[in-house]
Amino acid sequence: MKKLRFMLSLCFLGCTVCGGGSLRAENFGEKFLKFFPQADADKDGVLSEKEEAAVSKRIVQRFPRVDIDGDGVLSAGEKEQLLVKVAAMRGRQVADSPPTGGFFGGGRTIAKQKPSFENYPYGEDERNVFDIWLAESKNPTPLAVYIHGGGFRSGSKEKLSQEKLTALLDAGISVAAINYRFVTTDPLPTAHHDAKRAIQVMRSKASEWNIDKERVAAFGGSAGAQICMWLAYSDDMADAASDDPVERESTRLICVATAGGQTSNQREFYAAHILPLLGGEATIESLIAPLGGKSDPEEVLMKMWGGSTPEEASETAKQCSALQLISADDPPIFMSYGMSPDAEKPSDKGRLRGWLIHHVVFGTKLKEKADQLGVEADLRYPGADSSYSSEVAFFRDKLLSAN
Repeated sequence: MKKLRFMLSLCFLGCTVCGGGSLRAENFGEKFLKFFPQADADKDGVLSEKEEAAVSKRIVQRFPRVDIDGDGVLSAGEKEQLLVKVAAMRGRQVADSPPTGGFFGGGRTIAKQKPSFENYPYGEDERNVFDIWLAESKNPTPLAVYIHGGGFRSGSKEKLSQEKLTALLDAGISVAAINYRFVTTDPLPTAHHDAKRAIQVMRSKASEWNIDKERVAAFGGSAGAQICMWLAYSDDMADAASDDPVERESTRLICVATAGGQTSNQREFYAAHILPLLGGEATIESLIAPLGGKSDPEEVLMKMWGGSTPEEASETAKQCSALQLISADDPPIFMSYGMSPDAEKPSDKGRLRGWLIHHVVFGTKLKEKADQLGVEADLRYPGADSSYSSEVAFFRDKLLSAN
């Protein structure tokens, strides 16, 4: 194994590993396995080059700030700089005591940062609020807006990862996180329109909050990913003739990042690409979860998407599908999924539905169409050759280079 100088810092990574000097590879492996035996995948008591690469990859994914150039790899220089920064910040040797909880420890995490504005209202409903953290800068900063998932039935802005928040703020990117109305009370696309309004309100405050309204992005997972893509691939919904100045603000995004996003809401897509993953005699109806006391598939469809007939509801769902909306003038997207295209379905039936509705085939099909249109689409999944290691790396490139 190659010699390397590397230390996982309590300050940077939420765990402690070794002392503040140069490290030889064998010392790194010995120290790391002492605290994190899970990294020894083959249980031979040695951290192999393959295992070390897997560990380094996970470090970059979870703690993107250590990957200074955003290339997804910890170079020797980045390891050296990390070591210098840790030594300067700590001023002493890091204690040889393992953290508690989680692969990289959960005993100490990045402290929750208080928003610059908390529960800022953008509409009349109690869920029409957002939090925003304004990055310190003399010049207007870009803005990344987090839209939570939860099947349009649950979730909240508090689901925003503190690690991502800190990494974005450190990069000089302001961050917002929104709540929106659930389908249990208001049919879709109410949630989509809530997100549109929230972004317009943020843009209307650009001068006061030192935000560059030309550099606004969005990110989120699952249901939040759907909303992000709807915003990115819809034509600008600003109403120049409106008496409401907020409505005159643009809704367009400079880029978007999604995780486990459903790029189509159409029955035909599920029949062609999702059901074959199940095999046997599976039906689309088996994927539909009850909603608001309704279990009949057509009633669930209408309750979720509105309309007085299933056909009306299906048309609304179609018009909110990324594969239907994307066109050649749309912004770049970074998509991530948790399984490879050839992954076997989980044997645990409790995980199966979630695996299906977040399957990477949603991403591969959108990438195919994006490539045909000439729209930049980077797709990340286990084993993929993607251009970016994380949403943060993607945003650093797209939002900061656009300045």
